[in-house]
Amino acid sequence: MVKTEREYREDICKVGQLVFQKGWVAANDGNITIRLDAERILATPTGVCKGMMSCEDLIIVDMKGNKIAGRAERTSEIAMHTTIYGMRPDIKAVVHAHPPVSTGYATAGRTLNLALLPEVVIGLGCVPLADYGLPGTPALTDPMLPLIPKYDALMMANHGAVCYGEDVFKAYFKMETVEHFARIHLVAELLGGPKVLPRTEVDKLLDSRTRYGVKARNAGEPGCPVALEDLGGRPPARADEEHFYVSRSELIQMVEDALRARGVA
Repeated sequence: MVKTEREYREDICKVGQLVFQKGWVAANDGNITIRLDAERILATPTGVCKGMMSCEDLIIVDMKGNKIAGRAERTSEIAMHTTIYGMRPDIKAVVHAHPPVSTGYATAGRTLNLALLPEVVIGLGCVPLADYGLPGTPALTDPMLPLIPKYDALMMANHGAVCYGEDVFKAYFKMETVEHFARIHLVAELLGGPKVLPRTEVDKLLDSRTRYGVKARNAGEPGCPVALEDLGGRPPARADEEHFYVSRSELIQMVEDALRARGVA
C-alpha cells in the first residue's frame, strides 16, 4: 500500500530520532531523504537536529536538488542523495550519518571488507570506502560514482557513511548493520585479529541470498568480501586430512637430511 506524504514525513522523523538516540549524529549532522515520485524528494533541511525535527520542518526538492516546497533551506549535501537516486532507480530512501566506529574506520582509511559475519556477507557483501571529497561540492560524490551501482552501503573517507534501500527503514537498518559490523571488527582487532572466513564459506553465503530474499547487488564482486585466501591464508584443514607434528630439533634434522640427500650439505 502506497503511503501518504504525511506518513513519509513521519517515517523520516522516526528515523531521525533513532540515529540521534544511537549517537550516530551530533548537533545538525546527517541527512535523510525519501523519493516521493519520479520528480520529488522529501528531505531533511539544513540546520536541524535530526532527533528534534517535526514533520513540518521537512522540505521537498526536485531531482536536481532545487527546493520546491518548505520553509527551511536544503542541505548542502543534497547532491549525494540525487546522485544515488539518479543511478539507482530501485532506491527509494537514503540515510547519511556519522556513526562513530564505522566513521573511525573511514577516517583511518580502513574499509570494512573482510568476510567475518554471515549476516554482513549476505546482506551487504562488504562496505567499501570512497575517497575523501569536500562536503557540499561535486568532489564529495565523484569518488562514490563507481561504487553506488554495486553497493547499498558506503563509507566516505574522513566523513561518515551513507546507506540506501527500498524504504527509509531498510536504509536505516543497513546503517545499523554497518555500525554493528564495525564495532565487532574493532573488538576482534583488539583481541588479536579477526579470523576471516575461507572462500568456500563465502560462496555458500552469497549463494544463500536468494533463499533469504536478499537483493544485494555485489554477489561475486571481486574483493567483496575479502576471503581468507585473498589474504594469503589457507582454509582450515578438513577433518579427514592426516596431520603430524614435529619439534624444532626434529624439523632441523629433517631439513639437514633432505639437504644431504640432494648432495647440498
